[in-house]
Amino acid sequence: MTTKQDDIIIKVEKRAVTGKQVAKLRRQGILPGVVYGHKVDTYPIQMDTHSTSLMMRKITPTTLITLDQDGKKTRAIIRDRSYDVVTGHLLHLDFFAVSMTEKLRANVAIELIGEAPVLDEVPGSLINQVLNELEIEALPADILERIEVDISGIASADDTISVGDLDLGDKITIHTPQDEVIVSVGYVAAEEEEPVELEEGGAEPEVLEKGKKEEEEED
Repeated sequence: MTTKQDDIIIKVEKRAVTGKQVAKLRRQGILPGVVYGHKVDTYPIQMDTHSTSLMMRKITPTTLITLDQDGKKTRAIIRDRSYDVVTGHLLHLDFFAVSMTEKLRANVAIELIGEAPVLDEVPGSLINQVLNELEIEALPADILERIEVDISGIASADDTISVGDLDLGDKITIHTPQDEVIVSVGYVAAEEEEPVELEEGGAEPEVLEKGKKEEEEED
């Protein structure tokens, strides 16, 4: 029901270039970023654009990352990532340095896994994911990248899964209300009837009436 994370290391360097000159770095395949957070004076960094962009595909807002700056290692999570709106290329990363002994509070995405028997047993039924994320609190080493919810136990139209049904272990505190529904069963909406087409040259009575009234007023 939970997904732990693998160690991810990004090699970074202290960045001297700032302001408008940063555009030159990007053209050289260098990605600018900044580090701030727990007992850290904000400082600019840079890293390889290509390799970092590939890593971003599997990194969530709660993925614990190690920034390696010439052997000096900082544990952090990504707080913000900026992309070019036209090309979609990664432009900038904000890293939040964390303390491994202080808990983090974060929203973690919920991912449904498994197959619900109700879909085969009740014609027209479908699975509604009502809640997409959960607010949790844990030490950085225990924080989850995503929370997997198994729907294979949903066998009837009345079955639901609520926050209180989850068991994330003693190291994680759930702050989302226990009675909030995560998954419920719905039904495919019935197809609407085709609108009746008017005969060629025809018009709806109220439209004709309105046009006639306007003509009379103009006269």
